[in-house]
Amino acid sequence: MDKLRNYDVSFSGLKNGKHEFKFEIDKTFFQLFDTEQEFTNPRIGVDVLLDKHTTFLEFEIKIHGLVELICDITNENFDYPIENEIKILVNFGEEYDDSNEDVITIPTGEHAFNVAHLIYENVMLSIPMKKISPNVSDKDLEILEQFSPKNTEESEEEEHESDPRWDALKKLKDKN
Repeated sequence: MDKLRNYDVSFSGLKNGKHEFKFEIDKTFFQLFDTEQEFTNPRIGVDVLLDKHTTFLEFEIKIHGLVELICDITNENFDYPIENEIKILVNFGEEYDDSNEDVITIPTGEHAFNVAHLIYENVMLSIPMKKISPNVSDKDLEILEQFSPKNTEESEEEEHESDPRWDALKKLKDKN
């Protein structure tokens, strides 16, 4: 957690109410996680809104920016805008528990909450499964459709043509 301490939101000295924190995320942030990303050159702004209450904390984490993706069709790089928001409730308890996706429990003695993993998840969930460049033309899509495998009518005909040996068995089954 030491390498992620720049993403700690310290709440111990804050009054109850709303407080805002801002982070700028680039490739060095993602290198802290030692995982492979499907994008390059991230330029992301993060707005963290903390609503502090006496017994719990509410976090609203909004991301906005650009990442560079590789088009699945043309294999060229393009900038993809991402924007996402998540809300998390943080309770105090005996030990850290993040088993509930909407509520995280942290030890009562904590004075800060690290938002790095939430920012990481928020960005990763914003990346689409299909990465298609806005520069892909209708002609490219038509060519792709032309050469894509299709369900042929032959497979349907094969289902209708049955083996005469099975027909005899089906007759026995129908009689019962």
